[in-house]
Amino acid sequence: MILAQAQTIAAPSVDVSILLPMLFMAVGGLLILTMTSIKKDIPAWFITSWAVGSCGGAIISSIVLWNQLGNDGASSTVAGAVGFDGFSVFLTVVIASAVAMASLLAHPYLEREGLEGVELHVLLLLSGTGGIVMAFSNDLIVFFLGLETLSMAVYVLAAMHRRRIQSQEAGMKYFVLGAFSSTFLLYGIALIYGATGSTNLIEIQGFLANNLLVEDGLLLGGIALLIVGLAFKVGAAPFHSWTPDVYDGAPTPVVAYMASGVKAAGFAALLRILSSTFSSVVDDWVPAIEVIAALTLIIGSLSAIVQTNVKRMLAYSSISHAGFIMLGVLAASDRGTSAALFYLFTYAFLVSGTMAALTILGGKGDNDFSFESMQGLGRRKPILAFALMIFLFAQAGIPFTSGFVAKFGVIAAAVDSENYWVAIVAVFAAVVGAFLYLKVLVSMFLQEPQDNARDVEIPGSVGVVLATAVVVTLLFGIFPGLLDGFATDALVELTTGQ
Repeated sequence: MILAQAQTIAAPSVDVSILLPMLFMAVGGLLILTMTSIKKDIPAWFITSWAVGSCGGAIISSIVLWNQLGNDGASSTVAGAVGFDGFSVFLTVVIASAVAMASLLAHPYLEREGLEGVELHVLLLLSGTGGIVMAFSNDLIVFFLGLETLSMAVYVLAAMHRRRIQSQEAGMKYFVLGAFSSTFLLYGIALIYGATGSTNLIEIQGFLANNLLVEDGLLLGGIALLIVGLAFKVGAAPFHSWTPDVYDGAPTPVVAYMASGVKAAGFAALLRILSSTFSSVVDDWVPAIEVIAALTLIIGSLSAIVQTNVKRMLAYSSISHAGFIMLGVLAASDRGTSAALFYLFTYAFLVSGTMAALTILGGKGDNDFSFESMQGLGRRKPILAFALMIFLFAQAGIPFTSGFVAKFGVIAAAVDSENYWVAIVAVFAAVVGAFLYLKVLVSMFLQEPQDNARDVEIPGSVGVVLATAVVVTLLFGIFPGLLDGFATDALVELTTGQ
C-alpha cells in the first residue's frame, strides 16, 4: 500500500538551464575544494582564476537566460519554487560580479597575511550561490534555505583572519546576531503560512488578491518579522549595530563582498517579497519601511561624521546607502524596483573599488585605516588616489558618476509614490555624505604625507578591480541609459509558467 502511494507522487519537473548560474557557482566551489584536497600544491593563482571563472560562467549563463527571457517570457521550475524572470537574472549578474571582485582582492591579501588556502574562495562561491537562490526564490522556504547558505559562509568569512582578534570577534558577533535575525524570519514565515495557507509567493499573492482578511493580525505579524530579519541582513537601522564592528574586524576583501553581494541578496528578498508578493497590502507595510529608511539615512550619515577610522566610516556610509535603496522598496512600484536595481548594480562596483583601495592601504595586519595613514596619498600614489577619489565622488552623489544617477533615481521614485518626507531626509543625508567624503579627500590631496608613510604597491588583481570599478562608475554616470534600460526591464514576475 505504501509503495503504491509513493508511486503516485510525481517528481517536480526541473529546467536545468534556469539553474545554471547557481550550479556554476556551487559546483565550481565544490570542485576546487575537491581538487585541493587531492593535490595540495595547487598554486594560488589557479584557485583565484577558477573562482573568477566560475563567476564568469554564472554571468555568461545569465546573459543567455536574459536573451531566452526575451523570447519565451518569465517562467518557473521545481514545482514553481524557483522563479525565472528579469529580476532574478539581473541580480545574479550583480552577485556573481561581487564574488569575482572579492576573489580578485583576496588573492594578494591572503599572500600578504600568510593565509594562503582555498577556503575563502570556496566560501565566497557558496555564499554567492545562496544569494542567487534568494534572487530566484518563489517560495519562502527556498528563500530561507538560500539565506542560510549565504549567511553561514559569511559568518566564517568574517572570522577568516585567524591572527586578528578583531576578526574573531566580528565573526562571533555576526553569527550570534545573525541567528537571532534568522529566528525572526522563521517565525515570520510561520505566521504568513498560518494566515495564507501557503509559503509559495505566487499562491500568497493570489490569496491576498482574492480574499479580504477581516482579521489580519497573523499576516501583519509575519510581514513585520520578515522586515526585521531582512533589515538586519542589509544593515538597516535600528538593526545595524553589528555593521561597524563586523566591517572593521572582517578581512577587507570580505567586507567588499558583504557590502555588495550580501546587500544585493538582502534587497532582492525585500523587493521580491514586499514590493511584489505583498503589493495588495502595501498600505500596511510601507509606513514601517518609511521609518526604517529615514532612521537608516540619518543614523548612517551622522554617525559616519565622527569616525576617525576610514573603514568604520565607510561601514556607516554603507548603512546610509542601505537607506537610499530602501527608498526604492517603499515606492512599491516598477519605477522604485528599477531604481533600486540600478543602485545595487552600480554600488556593487563602486564599493568593491573602494575596498580594493583599502585592501592596499591597510598594510600587513589589515588594520591601518586612520585618516593620518591617507595623508598625502595624492603625491605618494596619484593613480590610486585618483581612483579612490572617483569612488568617493560617486558615493557622495557628485554628477557624472553612477552614484548621482542612482541617488536621483531612488529619490525620484520616492517622490513619485508621494513619500515626500522620506525624500527630504534622503536629500539631507546626501548633503551630509558629501561633507563626509570631503574629509578623506582633504587628507589625500591637501595634507603633507607623514615622514614614516608606508610605500604601497598595486597588485595586478587589485588593479583589475580598481580599473573595472572606475570604468563602470564613470560609464553609467555619463551614459546611465546603457544600464537603466536593463534595470527597467528587470522586474519581478511571479508566474507558474513552465
